[in-house]
Amino acid sequence: MTRAEFDTLCARHPGAVLSGPGELDAWKVGGKMFACFGHTDTRATNDDHAVVRCADAEMARMLIETGAAGKPAYFRGAWVRLDLAALDADEAAHRIAVSYDTIRAGLTKKAQAALPPRED
Repeated sequence: MTRAEFDTLCARHPGAVLSGPGELDAWKVGGKMFACFGHTDTRATNDDHAVVRCADAEMARMLIETGAAGKPAYFRGAWVRLDLAALDADEAAHRIAVSYDTIRAGLTKKAQAALPPRED
């Protein structure tokens, strides 16, 4: 999977926005990050892996232990690193959707109401 393909999958989610200059190179919903690549200063080379959130720490631990994901630097708990070169489109779409849904569900009710509806 390429970074452009991963970005396309992220952009499909209602209210998803790519971060701006001076922020982490990340996709956000309601101002909260659901996929991260690194710093914007290195955006042109942030194309080998992405970090996404799992529904819970147990799932993240299982994915890391089975080799389906890696342990990300600087992130703890339910976050995992996905190596883009080895990632197939269906798995990427699933991991992105879980991360997006988990982060969106954690937003305040007011922030959730301001977002476009989630289409299944």
